Amino acid sequence: MQQHFSLADCDVVGFDLDHTLCRYHLPQSARLIYDSFAHYLVTEKGYDEDLLTLAPDSLDFCCKGLVLDIEEGNFVKLAEDGTVLRASHGTKSMTFEEILETYGRREWKHFSTVSGMVSRTAKYYLYDNYFDLPGALLCARVVDSLDQIGMIVLTQLDEVY
Repeated sequence: MQQHFSLADCDVVGFDLDHTLCRYHLPQSARLIYDSFAHYLVTEKGYDEDLLTLAPDSLDFCCKGLVLDIEEGNFVKLAEDGTVLRASHGTKSMTFEEILETYGRREWKHFSTVSGMVSRTAKYYLYDNYFDLPGALLCARVVDSLDQIGMIVLTQLDEVY
């Protein structure tokens, strides 16, 4: 076994934020990822320029394990048994009563298919890694924007990916 490691001996270097040998500065990385996605949506797809403005604490919205319920425009955090622990519509937190009305006290309907292997369907998207998390905030802000202009149809969220 080689005693010294040198990047000069490597043909390719890949980045995996979750399982890596180096330290990432997550707040700066998340901001860079968010800004890049937002810039693309605004300049190339015509989305609202408000997406380019980000409050300093906005990235607090992001946490691993968030699921975007594409049918509802809601972001849900699931318990181990598949029930919804908390949820938001876009970035607006849902009350306990709103969660009960929308999801009940039962297992979320797509829970059995949510895993690390199947993280995206036409019905939901699982944000399970640090590279994806800024995309969750961006999608939530797109939902907010669509709500402001009275659009209920969320098919535009597909353009983010």
